[in-house]
Amino acid sequence: MADLTIRDIRCFLTRHLVVVKVETSEPELYGLGCATFTYRATAIAAVVHDYLRPFLVGKDPSQIEDIWQSCMVAAYWRNGPVLNNALSGIDMALWDIKGKVAGMPLYELFGGRSREAAAVYLVPGGRDLQEFDDNLNRMVDEGCRHFKINGLQSILEPDMSRHAPISLTRKIPTVDPTSGYLQKHMGRIEDSRRLVRVIEAAFDTFRTRFGPELNALYDVHERLPPMDGLALAKRLEKYDPYFIEDLLAPEDNDYYRILRQQTSVPIAMGELYNHPHEIVPMIKDRLLDFLRLHLSQVGGLTPARKLTSLCEPFGIRTAWHGPGDVSPVGHAANLMLDLHAWNFGIQEAAPLYRPDSILSDMFPGMPQVREGHMWSNDGPGLGIEFDETLAVKHPTPAPDAAAMGAMGNVRRPDGTVIRP
Repeated sequence: MADLTIRDIRCFLTRHLVVVKVETSEPELYGLGCATFTYRATAIAAVVHDYLRPFLVGKDPSQIEDIWQSCMVAAYWRNGPVLNNALSGIDMALWDIKGKVAGMPLYELFGGRSREAAAVYLVPGGRDLQEFDDNLNRMVDEGCRHFKINGLQSILEPDMSRHAPISLTRKIPTVDPTSGYLQKHMGRIEDSRRLVRVIEAAFDTFRTRFGPELNALYDVHERLPPMDGLALAKRLEKYDPYFIEDLLAPEDNDYYRILRQQTSVPIAMGELYNHPHEIVPMIKDRLLDFLRLHLSQVGGLTPARKLTSLCEPFGIRTAWHGPGDVSPVGHAANLMLDLHAWNFGIQEAAPLYRPDSILSDMFPGMPQVREGHMWSNDGPGLGIEFDETLAVKHPTPAPDAAAMGAMGNVRRPDGTVIRP
C-alpha cells in the first residue's frame, strides 16, 4: 500500500495486560501487539508513549526488520524486559498490519501452516484430590492430553510434614520465622530438598491415578540449586514427564551440560531469557528440548521467528509461554508461529478462554481452545480485534507494593531470598 505511514501509537493497560495499538495513515487500518509485563506495566507504557512513539510516527509500517533493529539500538543501552516488551508490542502490531494489508493470516506470510491447530496443555486445579480428578477428567473428555500438574503440589503439601522429626542427642538450632528480621521481610518459604520430595509425590500421584497415557509437565520455576535440580530430574525419569520446565535459572545455564550427561528427562527453558545471546549456546549445544520463550520478553515475533528457525536443525521444539499474563493478542501471536513452524511442540493455554470471560468481549476473534487444541479464526494478520471502550472501563489497578514485590520475597527457611 503506497505511502502508508504510522500515524499514532497508543498503549492500553487493562486487567494487568498491556496492549499496544499502532494506527496508520489509512483509515481503519491498525495493528495490535502484546507488551504485557505484569509487574512493571506503567514502565512499559512510558517507553511506548514517551520514546518509541515519537521515534516511529511518520515511518513506513511495512519496514518491520528495520524498525525492530533501529528501536533496539535507539537508546544505545539495549535489551532487557522493559525495552523488549515495549518493542514487542510495536513489532506484533506491525506484523498484524502487514497481514491485514496482504489479506491473510500471519502463518501464511511466514510460509504457510504445518498443522490445522496447535496442541495445548492445561492446568487442572482443585481444593482436594477429588476436585483435581474431576477437573482433569473433564479436560480429558474435552480432548486434552497434556497437563501441567503444579496444582497437585498445593493439594499434597498439607499432608507432607514441613519439618521431619529429628532424634539427636544434640539439638539443632532453628530459626523462628515469626520474629525479627524475618517477620519484616518474609514471603513464601521454599526449602529446596522438600520441594524435590513434593514434586516427586505429585508425579507419583498423577501416574497412580491416571496411568501412563496422559502427558504430565511441571514448572519448577528455577527454585532449585543446580544439584537439587539434577537430583529431581533423575528421580522423575521413572514417571516419564513430557518435560520439566525452568528446572534451573538462566544464571545456571552451564549446569545444563552436567544435567544432559546424567538424565534423559526432557527440558523446557526460556521464559526468562531476554536476548538471543543467552539462548544460542543452549540451542547449538542441544542443552534443551523445548524452547519456551515469552514472546514479548524477547521483543516480539521478529526475533522469535529467527530463533524458531535456528532450533529446527538442532531438534529443538517450541513451547511458547502462555500464562494469564499474556494478553489474547499475545496468544494469537504465539498461535501464528505454532501453526507455521514444523518444529512446534506444545502450547501453554492460559485460563482466558471461558465463554463468560470479559476478555472474550474485549478481544473479539481471540483464539479458541477446544478438543485439546488452540484454533485460529484464520482472519487476516493476528485475526483479533480490540474493544478500546471496554478496556478503558477495566483499567489495570494502581501498582500495589506487596504484589509488585511478591516475586522478590520467596525465601529459604533461614530468610535468604531465592529465585521465584
